[in-house]
Amino acid sequence: MTPPAPSRLSACIITRDEADRIDACLDSLAFCDDVVVVDSGSTDGTRERAAARGARVIERAFDGYRAQKDFAVRQARHDWVLCLDTDERVTPQLRAAIEAARTAGFADAAGYRFARATEYFGAYLRHGNAYPDRVLRLFDRRRGGWRGDREIHEHVTVDGPVRTLAGDLEHHAYRSLADQLGRLERYARLMAEHMHARGRRARLANILVNPFWRFLRGYALRLGFLDGWRGLVFAYVEANYVRQKFIKLWLLNRGQRI
Repeated sequence: MTPPAPSRLSACIITRDEADRIDACLDSLAFCDDVVVVDSGSTDGTRERAAARGARVIERAFDGYRAQKDFAVRQARHDWVLCLDTDERVTPQLRAAIEAARTAGFADAAGYRFARATEYFGAYLRHGNAYPDRVLRLFDRRRGGWRGDREIHEHVTVDGPVRTLAGDLEHHAYRSLADQLGRLERYARLMAEHMHARGRRARLANILVNPFWRFLRGYALRLGFLDGWRGLVFAYVEANYVRQKFIKLWLLNRGQRI
């Protein structure tokens, strides 16, 4: 039997003011046949740096994370796409696994997931809610994509089997604690608005119990304490995000501004 021909692969990235991180992201995608960057108004040279590395750069006003990523996928030249954020890097081990699947024509799946390792204050978290944090980012766009109507904490779904690849996707998520806190505050607001628009009601238990459960699950049950002080800080900040989300929803339910 003749083996399937290797599939062509497009990489898709959305950006805004990521000049300090776009180079490393694109360097890790050098094995892809096509790279498309959708930028939403960068003023720091992100577009120029991406174009200098051979990416096709398209400008588009930002109207949501999911919508922007879906648009990027539709601009790809090939049906198999690999979606990354600018703070992510494909490691050599993950690249080898992706290339092996591509050589086989991606014959056994409609999509592939892999673990994501978050760098946090100089070391990678290896426990708790932070790891393995498997994400589905490599898929056949004819059978799936960035579906749904939620623009925050968006994710890919596909029609067909999903396989897990070896290797990690490195995640350099936060430039500082202030960056993390600011980002999570924004995410909490967006999630609260999303839930409120769909009729979700916040209860007192959501504000008191849900953050505690998130901390307990990540720090104790999933062994986040093995990551030392970094695991403690991460678990606490994550629990605080849950608290903010439900406090904001509570206020929206009562007609208050957030």
